[in-house]
Amino acid sequence: MSRWRPPAPHSTAIITREGFEKLKAELDHLWHTLRPEVVKALAAAAAEGDRSENAEYTYRKKQLGEIDRRVRYLSKRIPSLKVAEGAPADREVVFFGASIELENAGNGEALHYRIVGPDETDAKLGWISIDSPLARAVLKKRVDDEFEAELPGGPTRFIIVDVSYQG
Repeated sequence: MSRWRPPAPHSTAIITREGFEKLKAELDHLWHTLRPEVVKALAAAAAEGDRSENAEYTYRKKQLGEIDRRVRYLSKRIPSLKVAEGAPADREVVFFGASIELENAGNGEALHYRIVGPDETDAKLGWISIDSPLARAVLKKRVDDEFEAELPGGPTRFIIVDVSYQG
């Protein structure tokens, strides 16, 4: 059996204005604040002598590598993103940026989600990626439409109760 795996599908390069500003702020913080602090701490640890048994030096090298990796990713990702602004003309149809209220047709459970870009998903806030199976299934549906989404737990039916857009 080989170790080859097909490449991961590319994530959609779309983002909300708030998400775009957060990514730019993160890049700025990493590059102008955090990285110089870590470089200074790394230099101080290196000056202590024997690096082979210097835990502080090893930790700071690893930390610097993680910062540089994230900076490289953000530097490539930010220019490729398209910021989606404004609400669509028909505010009862689900598109990118919509906050939706769903009802699970099987058990009546109410669910609240916001469809955002893959770079700004947050499960605690109920922000789901536009690339997720649920978001793909609900796109272009209207209030009171019933649809089925293929979720990890199996196919599930939902009813759209409400659609709203921020701003």
